[in-house]
Amino acid sequence: MDDQLQENERELLLTIARQALVDAVSGKRLRKPDLDRLPESLGQPGATFVTLTAGGSLRGCIGALEASQPLAWDVQEHAMAAALQDPRFPPVQPVELPGLQIEISRLTAPQPLPYGDPRELPGLLRPGIDGVILSLGRRRATFLPQVWEKIPQPEEFLDHLCLKLGTSADFWLHNKLDVFVYQVEEFHEQSQH
Repeated sequence: MDDQLQENERELLLTIARQALVDAVSGKRLRKPDLDRLPESLGQPGATFVTLTAGGSLRGCIGALEASQPLAWDVQEHAMAAALQDPRFPPVQPVELPGLQIEISRLTAPQPLPYGDPRELPGLLRPGIDGVILSLGRRRATFLPQVWEKIPQPEEFLDHLCLKLGTSADFWLHNKLDVFVYQVEEFHEQSQH
């Protein structure tokens, strides 16, 4: 990613995410951050995923693949959604807040990955670098580049992504899917709260 955020901009986004997390879990109404009081870069359109972990285990992750609102608002919205709306987990409870760590992934615009034979696909992916989107009709599934740490083999990565898409694991091998790749700028809180 060419246009990395400055350290102070990352800290501001993490602060916005933490405040959204606390307010959402406490039942308070979220107020959109005032873009006039933030660095210009945080008012530019941005697409993010906010990931919550507890003791190293996933606790919630929600995001957007395309930029549709200012970066600061996107982070706030997805921090709240990761806490309360991830269908894989019950809503975060106030007692959990001190043990949660926030990670923000800022995405580049997804680019189509052209390929001919599905067997070529694993060799076109860059483990640890590419986030991958599989698209089938109106359904889409994605894994952030960080998922490569847990699933380093491209074939297995694609198998798991197909399962997330709601198909058989080897669906990618026998069908032509629309595949997109993107990269992320990832940063997280340094200390526990």
